[in-house]
Amino acid sequence: MQKNVLEYLENIVTQYPNKTAYADDKSRMTFNEVFSCSRAIGTFFHKNSYEREPLIVFMGRHIETIAAYYGVVYSGCSYVPIDEEMPRHRIDLIFKGLNPRAVICDAETQKALQTYEYHGKIYLYEDIIKTEIDDKALRQIRAKQLDIDPLYIVYTSGSTGVPKGVAACHRSVIDYIESLSQILDVDESTIFGNQTPLYVDACLKELYPTLKFGATAYIIPKELFMFPLKLADFLNEHKINTICWVVSALTMLSAFGVLGKNTPKYLRTIAFGSEVFPIKQFNLWKKHLPDARMINLYGPTETTGMACYYEANREFSPDEVIPIGKPFPNTEILLLDEEDKPAGEGQVGEICIRGTRLTLGYYNSFDKTNEVFVQNPLNPHYPELIYRTGDLGRYNDKGELLFFSRKDNQIKHMGHRIELGEIEAAANLHPEVQLACCIYDEHRKKIVLFYTGTLNPGDMATFMKGRVPRYMVPNSIRPLDSMPLTPNGKLDRMSLKASL
Repeated sequence: MQKNVLEYLENIVTQYPNKTAYADDKSRMTFNEVFSCSRAIGTFFHKNSYEREPLIVFMGRHIETIAAYYGVVYSGCSYVPIDEEMPRHRIDLIFKGLNPRAVICDAETQKALQTYEYHGKIYLYEDIIKTEIDDKALRQIRAKQLDIDPLYIVYTSGSTGVPKGVAACHRSVIDYIESLSQILDVDESTIFGNQTPLYVDACLKELYPTLKFGATAYIIPKELFMFPLKLADFLNEHKINTICWVVSALTMLSAFGVLGKNTPKYLRTIAFGSEVFPIKQFNLWKKHLPDARMINLYGPTETTGMACYYEANREFSPDEVIPIGKPFPNTEILLLDEEDKPAGEGQVGEICIRGTRLTLGYYNSFDKTNEVFVQNPLNPHYPELIYRTGDLGRYNDKGELLFFSRKDNQIKHMGHRIELGEIEAAANLHPEVQLACCIYDEHRKKIVLFYTGTLNPGDMATFMKGRVPRYMVPNSIRPLDSMPLTPNGKLDRMSLKASL
């Protein structure tokens, strides 16, 4: 039985030692190079008496960062990724809450680290990879490791802006990668194009399936997502055939007409998630890449990546929502009403998740962990945890699970309970709108609609009056040249709210 994610690497390096594992626009690493560098790092930390503790990897978005992650795991510790593009106050809070003994940096991030209040050890990646590998020590570390030991701690701010460190173990990640690889149909011919930052769990989709099958993963330069034509060039130049992107990154290509001018012709699998895909933009992808598989993924960080999937292989009308489908293998979705009973047919309920892929909880935060990792209310017989996502969903008449809204994205306005996502969906139907986002100004009690596109605000107001009930028509409509996005590529709702 596999109990450590590094077994993927140790198996594949014997089959494809000289094949490119990870690459970016500047360099590449073979599986053998990843294997050697990570074992050297593992040896270094073992020699310096680090064991079963979190170590921060503060490096940029490049391939050496991935080898640093694996090196920390070889030492028997868990890696904690941070990056300069994260908000400064968030990094400060992570250092304060974690109090790590060591940080791995590169030459650039070492300078940045000196501006933070950190007084522990600082190690340069380029120095520690020169450590002579101690095979015997690494074998002894592995012999003591269990599959329930922490693998990483990823910090997520959620809706409050306060970072929470989600700790995941080897077993939950292995379970995730086995299921995800099957759903995406990954094999040795897969060439991933990574869009997400390396400090979020979304990058697991590329990192570990690459190790399992001997695939190749390209880290796409962030700046290309500001130049859609160049982004398409990159995809074609490297023959990228599999992408797992947030929806706003996909609409960057479709909304600006790039798919018709410079189609990413090698794409065969397009997975998306984290946001609702506007049907208008989705249909453009289906039109220009009719043979590519389009897969909607859903899942929170607290359940190790994604928990549900849906292959969108049928036509959708403009007012439909793409389902999130069914749970991954070895995962169950419980849709619970306000009394913690199963929601009835067509009834909205909270999406709760049970299975091996539940993470260990929030690091150094038992109170917050106990709020959402709770006893399964449908099981009174023995201890069994489920994770309460805070997301609302319902089943359609085909038995497909639909994401309805976030609990905290519902508002009470003019005596009515309103889901802001419904307003966004209506706005996205207009052919001249590229992307819409709806915010509630709690101070002024107003619904504010932001959008990008060529439509003027007056025409947008007229359009919305014909699409939603009177009490849902935005009180303020604001066109933008570009929509603010988080480093992960999602709509930056907190930034929009701060602009009110």
